[in-house]
Formats: sequence, C-alpha cells, structure tokens
Amino acid sequence: MPKNPDVKKVLVIGSGPIVIGQAAEFDYAGTQACRSLKEEGVEVVLINSNPATIMTDGDIADHVYIEPLTIEVLKKLILKEKPDSILPNMGGQAGLNLGMELEESGFLKEHNVRLLGTTAETIRKAEDRQAFKDTMEAIGEPCAPSKVVETVEDGVAFTKTIGYPVVLRPAYTLGGSGGGIAHNQVELEEILENGLRLSRVGQVLVERCIAGWKEIEYEVMRDSAGNVITVCNMENIDPVGVHTGDSIVVAPSQTLSDKEYQMLRSSALNIISALGITGGCNVQFALHPTSFEYCVIEVNPRVSRSSALASKATGYPIAKVSAKIALGYTLDEIKNAVTGKTYASFEPALDYCVVKMPRLPFDKFLTAKRTLTTQMKATGEVMSISTNFEGGLMKALRSLEQHVDCLRSYDFSALSKEELLDRLQKVDDMRIFVIAEAVRKGISYEDIHRITMVDNWFIDKIAILTEMETRLESEELTEELLREAKRLEFPDNVIARLSGKEEKTSRHCVISSASTRHLRR
Repeated sequence: MPKNPDVKKVLVIGSGPIVIGQAAEFDYAGTQACRSLKEEGVEVVLINSNPATIMTDGDIADHVYIEPLTIEVLKKLILKEKPDSILPNMGGQAGLNLGMELEESGFLKEHNVRLLGTTAETIRKAEDRQAFKDTMEAIGEPCAPSKVVETVEDGVAFTKTIGYPVVLRPAYTLGGSGGGIAHNQVELEEILENGLRLSRVGQVLVERCIAGWKEIEYEVMRDSAGNVITVCNMENIDPVGVHTGDSIVVAPSQTLSDKEYQMLRSSALNIISALGITGGCNVQFALHPTSFEYCVIEVNPRVSRSSALASKATGYPIAKVSAKIALGYTLDEIKNAVTGKTYASFEPALDYCVVKMPRLPFDKFLTAKRTLTTQMKATGEVMSISTNFEGGLMKALRSLEQHVDCLRSYDFSALSKEELLDRLQKVDDMRIFVIAEAVRKGISYEDIHRITMVDNWFIDKIAILTEMETRLESEELTEELLREAKRLEFPDNVIARLSGKEEKTSRHCVISSASTRHLRR
C-alpha cells in the first residue's frame, strides 16, 4: 500500500545517554530512521539528550533538540512543533517507555498525535510480563512456568511452589536491569526488591530457571499487511543464564538441525503476527540441548541491540525498513538499497560466518564482580566476518582492543586438570580462555560440555585453534602450515611468536606464498 498521506511531521525519540545495553547501536538505528523518513518527504523533529551522536548532527533531521528525555520536555516539544506522529521504537527502551507514558496519559489523543509503527496495545502485550505470558498461552507458544508478581511476598510464595533457582525478569527494563538468578530466598528478596523498583509498571516475572538450554534469537520483520520475513537468526555460545549482550554470538546459528531451525523460525513468525508488530522485532528462545523442547524467553517490539548486529551482519537495513513500514509501505514495495532490484520482502542469505564478542570493561573496573548472569555488563561489542567460525573468533578477539590476540592471551597453564574443572564452573569473561586450556590439558569435550553447557561443536572449534597453536610451536613453518594458519585468521605477530620467528619473517613468508601461487596460475 502507498505511504500514509496523513503523516507529514514526525517526532523521533532518541535513546538518550549511553548506558549498558543501550549505546551506539541506537544512534545507528535512529540515524537510519531519520534519513529514511526524510527520503519520503516527511518533516522530522528529533529529540535526544546526548549530543555525542551522529543522530544529533544538523543534517540528520529538520529540527534537532538536545534536551532531557522526560515526559515534561516531550509535552512542551509536542505543543511547540505540533507533530502529527511519534516514532518511539528507534530509541531503545528509553524511547519506547516515553512513548508509552505519553500514550497512556491521554496526552497524544488530546493533541491528535499518533504512535507510528507498532501500536501501544502491541507494545503492552510484548513488554508487560503478564500480557505477554497470556498472549503466548493463547497462541500455543510455550513459556517456562512463571508468575508475574508485584510484591516481594508474592515472589517468595510462588518460588516455594516451583523451587530454586529462579530467573527474575522486570517488565519495561533494558539489558536485564534489575533482574538476575536467585538460588535462595535471600538473593530472591534482594533482586525482587530492586527489580520492582526499576520496572516502570512495578512488575517482575518469576520464572523457572532453564539455565543450560541453548539461547537462540530470530530477527524478524513484519508489515501492516501481515507479510513476515526472517532477517537472520543468531546463536549464543553461552547457554541461557548469561545475558545475550554478554555472550559470544554467532550468525547464522551453527549447531541447529534443519528441523530445529524451521521450528523456531515458524514460532518467531507466529509470535510477531500474533502480537501485530509492524517493523523489526527480536524474538529470544531457549532450546533444550537434547530434545525439541523450547520456551519463548521474550520479545523486543522495537529496534534492539541485536537489530544493529543483524543489520550489519546481513546488509539488511532493519531500522530503515522499519521506518518505511511505519509510514504505511509494505515489504514488497520497499526496494533493497544495495541491489536496487530486489525488495525488502526477500530474506537475506548468509554464506559466511559472523561472530559478535562483548566488550566487557573489567580492564577499567578492576574491582567489579566479573560473574556474568542475566543482567548485562558489557559496554559494547565487536563484530567480525569470516568464511569459518574459527577465523571469526580470532578476528573478534583482537578487535576488542584489550591486548588480546589469541586464546593464549590469558594464561591458565599453571592450573591442574582438577583446578580447571573447578574453574570451568565459574561463569565470567575468562570462560573461553579456560575452555581452551581445558582442551590443551586433555579434558574431554563431554566433561567441558557437562560443566559449561557450551555445545560440543563450539568446543571442537576451539580445539582446532589450540591444535594450530601447538603445530606452530612444534612444526616447521611450511607454506601448507602457514596457509592453514592464515585461513584460521592467525595474525602475523601470533604466528611469529609461536613459531619463534621474527614478525617480519612471518609476513615475508605470507607475501612469498601469495606470490608463488600467483606465478603458478
């Protein structure tokens, strides 16, 4: 269908200050959205309290306001600029919450302003824990046994019926803020009290802990006509229990069978259709590692941190397309900006491997607790692309700018097998390096998997990297060995260090090898 002619002036709400779970990803999304709206001749008003963003550059929107993101300021701005619509789902959780508060207060209706894209009712169904649970039950999608509570006493009483541990998920919060895993009543009361305080509606979902299951995400897109596509799916290396923002993530998924992939894809499309979301949406699943049992964890009815990753991984501009959909276009009317021929209704195909690694700031906050749970701690992330997972992981490691260039960058060689088995039980930012050392020490994949619940496929890929380290140390640096090391994305300095040669010698070998291949052709 054509663009809605009633949409002439749109207020875009930014994400505000950079906080954990909501950083430059939303600057990226908001900038795309503003440009997409301006392409359609819409007058764009932008409000964002953070001047250190591209979004607040003068040419991104027609009118830019760098003001505090509060209800009072937004009301004054609406009265001054008189927009006919508000786009709240490009500013992360902050923008979404502000849009909902304006809608629920009746202010938007009073001044003839509409929410663009996903409706307030849809946002409530996805963000309100009880409404979401009811919706999932209505369409037959499984959720873990849970209850929404509004008091600490109700949370304690319900937990006594399902037992510990339990996962606590506050409604309308970002990056798992206020949530966590409680193993006893003391932890439960402490987390519940904080979660209820941080939730915009004073709700916390108390849920049976399914830590250890695989965590899978689907980035999906829907328009107002009901057309739905999957942009891509992603798999966390860490199991459920570690926030996806703190986990190493690979796209597309590597360990799912075709049946599992299609089962979860169908579920994601079913969920976005049932919720009536228009635009981009992120659906998170927990999948049992040895059966086809799964649970829906949550849905983000907005552009999310994962949307930015999916956009960059696939080349599909999720925020741009979402903004066009908000104006009334359907997926089969929005042209692919890259090809210029195909349309947004075509699902991207990935014939490469994308690895995302969290940037955890423990090098700056030395006394911070390094344990990773459902509450996000990463302050950023890096993304790498390679033809294979091992190469993607090696690229991601050295992109962190934390003086890390391989799996030996942190030394756990002094630990015995027994000490390593004990250390593997600690879920923190060092876990992948500990797994690598456990493989070197000959600990079986089964033992590592049993303790960490990291899939054997990923453990085997880590083993391939540790085997290459050993070969570089013990074998002559032949052309064949060098080619394989470079295929796995070992940088020159690591090859030189492990082989005992100078880095310039290693680089010379690479150049000589490439020249030889060229002459052979």
